[in-house]
Amino acid sequence: MISVELAIELREAGLQWHPAPGDRFAIPDRGLDDQAFVLSDMIIQLHDLPGGEAVIGFNGTTEWALDDVERDEAVWLPHEHQLRELLGPGFRALERSGDGWRVAVADRADSFGASPEDAYALALLRVLRTA
Repeated sequence: MISVELAIELREAGLQWHPAPGDRFAIPDRGLDDQAFVLSDMIIQLHDLPGGEAVIGFNGTTEWALDDVERDEAVWLPHEHQLRELLGPGFRALERSGDGWRVAVADRADSFGASPEDAYALALLRVLRTA
């Protein structure tokens, strides 16, 4: 899983999140930075409120006081396959490189990361920043 810091960089570079069941996310700056949550049809759902505001609702969480958070307060932690899909047709290869991983994207310098997800995220960050 990519770090919250890298996820924030992706968001700041323009990565849009369209929440869907199975998506992981974090809620930074609330003492929950180390906790990853998963959207689920049963427990954590996206609710569109009247007036167009979207919130993430935590159903049945009696053990702690968190009913919902605004979607913009959450930071998406994309899965490896989501990052690869976001690279689109420019994605060329993922290869082992020393102690880490290398992602090649057409017309861009290679990106290196400690895990495949990190390498994909760093490649996507480079693409977003140069777009």
